[in-house]
Amino acid sequence: MVKIGNIELGDFPLLLAPMEDVSDPPFRAVCKEAGADMMYTEFISSEGLIRDAAKSVKKLDIFEYERPIGIQIFGDKIEVMREAAALAEAAGPDLIDINYGCPVKKVACKGAGAGILRDLPKMQKMTEEIVKNTSLPVTVKTRLGWDDQTINIHESARRLQDVGIQALTVHGRTRKQMYKGVADWLPISEVKNSPDIKIPIFGNGDIDSPEKALEYKEKYGVDGIMIGRASIGYPWIFAEIKEFLNTGMKLSPPTIDERVKICLKHFDFSIRWKGDKLGVLEMRRHYSQYFKGIPNFKPVRSRLVELTSPEEIRETLLEVGEKFAEEPIFA
Repeated sequence: MVKIGNIELGDFPLLLAPMEDVSDPPFRAVCKEAGADMMYTEFISSEGLIRDAAKSVKKLDIFEYERPIGIQIFGDKIEVMREAAALAEAAGPDLIDINYGCPVKKVACKGAGAGILRDLPKMQKMTEEIVKNTSLPVTVKTRLGWDDQTINIHESARRLQDVGIQALTVHGRTRKQMYKGVADWLPISEVKNSPDIKIPIFGNGDIDSPEKALEYKEKYGVDGIMIGRASIGYPWIFAEIKEFLNTGMKLSPPTIDERVKICLKHFDFSIRWKGDKLGVLEMRRHYSQYFKGIPNFKPVRSRLVELTSPEEIRETLLEVGEKFAEEPIFA
C-alpha cells in the first residue's frame, strides 16, 4: 500500500499531473471518474494568492468527490511561499504540493519552478519552512536537474526528504529539455532504489499507453505513475492502464457516443464553473483530443472552436455522435 502521510493510494497509484490551463475542476472530474487515484490543482502562483488575485484564488476550488487532492503552489520567495501554503491549507486539500519543475521561461528564469534547481540550499530551506508551517503532508514535483551537466535529482530527493516531504514526483527531463526528447526514467529509478530514500517516488514523463505503464512499472520500480499530456481529451487512459496492470487485458477504446458523453460532461461543468464566455473559450483546446483519430473531423472541430453559444456547441457535439457513429477511429 502506497501512502502519503495517512492518505492511502493503493498498491500502484495513478496520479493526474497538475497542468496549467488543463487540470481545472471540470477536467479533474472526468479523470476521477475514469480512475485517477490522486489529483492536483493547476499550479498556483504564491504571489497571486497572497495578493488575493482572482485567477489564483479561483484555482483553490476543490470538491469532495475529488479527494484525495493536492493544491500545488509555486514561487521564488520563501516568505511568500510560506504564506501561500497557509492560504492553500485553508482551502481544505489533502496535501500541499510544491512545484519545482515548471520549465517555462517566465517561471523558471525568475528562480521559481525548475529554476530553483540551480539553488538546492534555497530549495531545501523553502521546503522546510512550508513543512514546518502546515499540518498537511507536503509533496514535491520536480525534474532531473537544470540541464544535462547538472542532473542532481538524488541530492534533491535527499535534501527534500530530510526536511520532511512525504512523497516526490520526478519528471524524467531536465529544465533545458522542456518537453522535448525522451523522458529518462533511469535516474528516477536510481532515486527510488537508493537505500537512503524512504518516501514514495512517482515517475512522470511519456506514459501514453497501458503497455508503457506496465513496462515502466516493472523496469524502474517506482511507487506509481503520474500522467499528464496523455490524459488530455482521453481520461480513459487511467481505466485502461488499471485494467492492463490488473488483468493483462486491454479495454476497448471509447466509442464515439462515449467520447461525446464525457466531452459534454466536461463542457457542462466548464460552463457552470467558469461561466459561458470563459467556459466556451477554454474548452476549445480539448476538442481535437477528445475526437482524435476520427476521419474527416476537422470541419466539425473548426465549427466547435468558432461557436460561442453553449447551446449551439451542445447541439454540435450531439450531432457528432450521430454523424460519426459508424466511423472507424484510428489511433
